[in-house]
Amino acid sequence: MTRVKRGVIAHKRREKLLKHAKGFMWGRKSKERLAREALLHAWSNKFAGRKLKKRDMRSLWQIKINAGVREHGLNYSRFIHKLKTKNIQLDRKILADLAENYPAVFKKVVEATTK
Repeated sequence: MTRVKRGVIAHKRREKLLKHAKGFMWGRKSKERLAREALLHAWSNKFAGRKLKKRDMRSLWQIKINAGVREHGLNYSRFIHKLKTKNIQLDRKILADLAENYPAVFKKVVEATTK
């Protein structure tokens, strides 16, 4: 009979965990227990952050559209309402980009809603 050496898979699991914790401060980068705890929090925040990023971007687009529309004597909510009634299907991301980088094109969109 030959002897079965153990611990290979457990060692790989620990190494993988510590690899994910690289760059953490103090013992959280080198001690398994602290690294696991830190990673649980880090991954939770990472998940939530992906959702918050979408929320923040939409808010930023609304601010940019509002700033662009106010130059033409409207406000954001009235402009969006007029877009919907005229069935102009441009999303907020595109409208914000037009308002920021292409004011002449954005002006034509605003004029199309006010006709």
